[in-house]
Amino acid sequence: MAIVGLARQGTVLARYLCGQGARVRVTDLRTAQQLQPAMAALQDLPLEYFLDGNPEQVLDDADGVFLSGGISAAAPIAQAARARGIAISNDSQLFLELAPCRTVGITGSAGKTTVTTLLGMMAGNSAKYPAVWVGGNIGNPLLADVERMGVDDLAIMEVSSFQLELMTRSPQVAAVLNVTPNHLDRHGTLSEYAAAKQRILDFQGTHDIAVLGWDDALAAGLRSNAAGTIWGFGLQRNQGWANGCHTQAGTIVVVHDGKTTPVVRCAELRLPGEHNLQNVLAACALAGALGIDVPAMRAAILDFTGVPHRLEFVRELHGVRWINDSIATAPERSLAAIKSFDCPLVLLLGGRDKQLPWGELAKCVAQRVRHAVVFGEAAAMIAEQLRGAAMQPTQFVEAGSGAKKHIGPTTVGEAPIPDPSPLQIHIVATMEAAVLRAAKLARSGDAVVLSPGCASFDAFYDFEARGAAFRGCVAGLQ
Repeated sequence: MAIVGLARQGTVLARYLCGQGARVRVTDLRTAQQLQPAMAALQDLPLEYFLDGNPEQVLDDADGVFLSGGISAAAPIAQAARARGIAISNDSQLFLELAPCRTVGITGSAGKTTVTTLLGMMAGNSAKYPAVWVGGNIGNPLLADVERMGVDDLAIMEVSSFQLELMTRSPQVAAVLNVTPNHLDRHGTLSEYAAAKQRILDFQGTHDIAVLGWDDALAAGLRSNAAGTIWGFGLQRNQGWANGCHTQAGTIVVVHDGKTTPVVRCAELRLPGEHNLQNVLAACALAGALGIDVPAMRAAILDFTGVPHRLEFVRELHGVRWINDSIATAPERSLAAIKSFDCPLVLLLGGRDKQLPWGELAKCVAQRVRHAVVFGEAAAMIAEQLRGAAMQPTQFVEAGSGAKKHIGPTTVGEAPIPDPSPLQIHIVATMEAAVLRAAKLARSGDAVVLSPGCASFDAFYDFEARGAAFRGCVAGLQ
C-alpha cells in the first residue's frame, strides 16, 4: 500500500495498514528533517519512505494508494496511480467501509466543526449509545479508533471537500450545512466545489437520512439528491420540509411527524452571532433525526461555549477583549465573525489567499471596523480590497513589511497613531507583528479579533498552529 502525505491522516493510515499486515510505503514532498516528529512517532513500524518529492516508485507493486486531505485527486502521483489501474482512496473512505456502527458525516462551507462537536456532546448526553466517537477532519481520524467501536455506538465525522472528492461511500446520516465559495484554489470553480460536497449524499440508500440547511440555496437544492428521509433546518419555519428544526417565538424547536417540541430559548445560547444560531439549529436537526432526546440536546447547548479557534475568548487586558477566530479561513467566515460583535473592533486579516471573493467582507469592514491590521502573503491584496471599500489611505507601520506593493500614502516606523475614525488600514509582515500593532491601537471597550479570512499555509502548518501562536503573542502582552 502507498500513502501520499504523512500528515495526521497519513500517520493514522500507516499505523492501521501496518497493523493489518500490509507492506506500506510513504511518500511526501517534505524532507526527513521536516517530517522528523511524525517519523519518530512511527519508528516502530516497518515503513519504507520516499521523501522530498512524490516519486512514482512508491506505486510499484502497490495494491492501493491513499491520499491525505492536502493532496489533490488531480496531483501527478494520483494521475500516475490511475494510469496504472491502482485504486485510490483515503482514510475517511476506509473508515466508512470498516465502521461497525452507525455513522454521521457533516460537511459544509462553514460551521461543520461547531456542529460536529455540539452533536457529539448531545449524543454523549443521551443514553441511546454506549459510546460516541467524534473525529474525522477535526481531532483524530476515526480510523484510529475503528477497531474499538461497537455495533451500537455512534461515529460522528466532520468531512471536508478534499476528502469527499475521492469518496464512493456515504454515511448513513449525512448533513450538508451550506455551500458557499471556498477552496476555489483547489477545486477551481464553485460548481466543482459544490459537486464535491454533494458526494456525501450520492451513495446513500433509501434507509439513510440527509440533513440540509434550507436557508442556503445550494444546500437546499440537494433535496433531489437524497435517496432516503430528509430533514432540514433554518431560522424560520419552512412549510415545504416535514421534518426539521427552526426558531419559533424566540425558541429553538424540533418538528417531527407533525409534532413541534421546544428545545431551548435562543437567548440561552452561549455562542454569539446568527451563524452560531444556525449551527445550533443544524445540530438539533441532526439530533432529532438520530432520535436523541430533547433533554440531552438542551444540556449540551447550555454547556457549549464553542470550539477552539472559533471566536475563542483568549483574555481581557486593559479593558480590551482578545478573540481567536483562526479557523476563519475564508472571507465569509470573517464576515460572520464581525457581525457577532456590537463593540468597536480591531480586526486582524491575512495569510494565504484562496482565490475567494472579498467584496462583501470589505464593505462590512469599512462600516464596522475601526482598524484593520493585515499581514502575510495576501496583505497587499487585502489592503487594496479594504481601501476600495473604505476609500481611505493605507498606513504602513513597519519597514520591510513584505507587502508586494504600497497602496496610497505610507508612514514607515513608529509614527503617531491618528484618530482611527473612519477605518484605518495597517500592513505588517507577520501575525505576531499584527498583535503588537493591535495592542497599540486598541482602547478600553474594543475587541481585537483574529479572523484571518485566509489559509494559514504561508507561515503556519494549519489554522490551529496559527491560533496557538496568536494565543501565545496575546499572553505575552502587558
